[in-house]
Amino acid sequence: MRRHRFDAMGTWVECLVDTGPGPAVRAAFRDVELEFERLEAMLSRFRSDSELSRLNRDRSIVASEELRELVELSLLARDQTGGRFDPTLHDALCAAGYDRTFADIAGGAPAEVRASGGGQIKIQGDRIELGPGASLDVGGIAKGYTADRCVNMLAAQGPALVNAGGDLAISDPLSSGAWPVAVDVPGRPLTLALERGGLATSGRDRRRWRSDGEERHHLIDPATLRPAKAGPLSVTVAAASATAAEIQAKAIFLASDPAAEATRAGTPAVIVGGDGEIRLVGLAA
Repeated sequence: MRRHRFDAMGTWVECLVDTGPGPAVRAAFRDVELEFERLEAMLSRFRSDSELSRLNRDRSIVASEELRELVELSLLARDQTGGRFDPTLHDALCAAGYDRTFADIAGGAPAEVRASGGGQIKIQGDRIELGPGASLDVGGIAKGYTADRCVNMLAAQGPALVNAGGDLAISDPLSSGAWPVAVDVPGRPLTLALERGGLATSGRDRRRWRSDGEERHHLIDPATLRPAKAGPLSVTVAAASATAAEIQAKAIFLASDPAAEATRAGTPAVIVGGDGEIRLVGLAA
């Protein structure tokens, strides 16, 4: 098993390939690291020179293929989830205090921004145009999207796994069978066996901060435009890709009945309730 680890997109990234040593796999690891750097520079809302920031400033740009694809995926996800996954919650995140990288949140007061969501976005050919009041944040799926792209880059070397801070993409089973993947749950170890596809977690137990005397987190409820106060502690889902897992994890987390939503969607899920109770939906105990 060959491993490579680096930092990108505000988290750690680990790449695994079931193959022997050699220059080809080392070159593939370098290419993956460069791809994460390239897409972070393009898609980060924390970089004033990124393509995403330019779109939010200029309101209409001729966009790259990658940004158009992510926006199209996000808008489709918004329709399919009844708005629970919404790429136009940028201003609501900023109003909650997540207006800078998570490492820098403790450094000052949040920006004076009016929270908004459900904004209109128009894609015509190569151009993306934002409607009044709409600002974009693709952080909800950018890591999963990049992990999916990069695991395909590594797959030529052998069965591969890319883990971007918990957004996990798998190309093929190991020669010995499924990949064992640990899920962080309270009280006991839990390991899932995954052959291919993706895994992602949405939760209010991570990325928390205090603002105006209250504790907040990054999962915005589109109904209130504030960090979700009720619901589970975390939701981990398995899906056909890391991108799909990211979307489904957030949609299930924000559902009024997460277990029923996962069952309805046919999505295998690990749901940790606010009381620490662990529920497995569509998974063998």
